[in-house]
This record gives sequence, structure tokens and C-alpha cells, in this order.
Amino acid sequence: MKKFFVIVFSLSLFFIQNSFAEEINADTNTEAISKELYKTYKHVSEEANIIQAVELLDRTSGKYSKDAILGKNLSGKPIHIEFMNLANINPIYTNFDALGWKKNKKLCIYINEKHKDAPIEALTALLAHEAIHQDEFNSLNEETYAWTLEAAVWTQLTEDNPDLEKNAHPLVERENVIKELFVRGNYTSKYIHKFVVTNKGYRNLPERSFGFENLL
Repeated sequence: MKKFFVIVFSLSLFFIQNSFAEEINADTNTEAISKELYKTYKHVSEEANIIQAVELLDRTSGKYSKDAILGKNLSGKPIHIEFMNLANINPIYTNFDALGWKKNKKLCIYINEKHKDAPIEALTALLAHEAIHQDEFNSLNEETYAWTLEAAVWTQLTEDNPDLEKNAHPLVERENVIKELFVRGNYTSKYIHKFVVTNKGYRNLPERSFGFENLL
């Protein structure tokens, strides 16, 4: 089944009141929401920041990725997400930011444990990308779409909160680089595609894969 995606940009602004009484109420509500979300995400992750990052996809053009993580994907099951020392899988993955993995028909996303303290928004952008990979067949077109979606999500989130770009975390550095390519390409995949096809890690990938027969 062919997948079509439309990247839509929207801006939103949230204001938080800081009175002591309201903070108590907010803490109580957060605890209640967290329990409910834990039930929703019990097959995805127990990590609060991962759950929050996936939830944040609702406010971006990465809504498809959230649905995929919760089970609307080629496996028909939720995608398991966890932080991991990626060298435990293979030393060549030591410095990877994340890996999409298929294990016994179950999809997994392993995020480098060095990103455990990354801003929620940076994790959101990363997960928007990784949730696109749902089978063992990858391609230049698929990577171009995934990187472009990641850049689009980060662009939206930093428009809401420009200070995010100033964070020195290495995952933020990654997001800022691809945002720059995205913006320079007039919010298209133009320069991101060039980045993908010249990336040595993608050297042996075919141009097309299932669902990504054409460059989107």
C-alpha cells in the first residue's frame, strides 16, 4: 500500500501560570495524566521523556509517526522504544543517534543512551524520523523522506520556542544542521536529498523501496 504524506506547518503558543496553588494542581494533573499515558504506552516505553516526546508529535506534522509508534505500522503492533548503548548491538553503531530495528516481527527503536537527557523536542524530531522505517527494506527516497520529516518537526518546534536551538546538547546540534538544510531548500527536501545520497552510510542503498517508489 503506497504511503502519501503531507507536511503541514502550524504554530502554537502555550502559557503557563506559576502561582504556588496552580503548581500543586498541575502536579496532580500531571500525575493522573502520566498514569493514563503509561497504560497507553505500556508496549512502547516506560521512559517518561520518550512518552512525552511521542505525545508532542500531535502538535507537529509528525502525527503519522505517533500513530505508527502506537501500532498503525506494517507490523500492526506498537513500536518498542528504549535508550541503549548501541555498541552492545555492534561496535559500528557506537556513535549512531538511533537505530530502527526489526526483531522477530516486532519493530524497535533504540536511541543512543547519550541522548537520555536531550530536550523532549529533539527526541520528538528524532522519533518522527525513526518511525518511518517499518521494514528491513530501506532506500535513498525513504531516508530523504525521514530526514525531511525530522527537519520539518524540529522547525515547527523551534518556531514555537526559538531558545531550543541554543541548547548545546549533541542531539540539538544534529537537529539544527538538518533544519538549516531544510530552510535553505525553501522547506523542501532539495538539500536533504543531496545530504542523503552523499552520505557514506547510505552508499549501498537502492533509490527506491516499498512505499517510497518516488521521491516525495
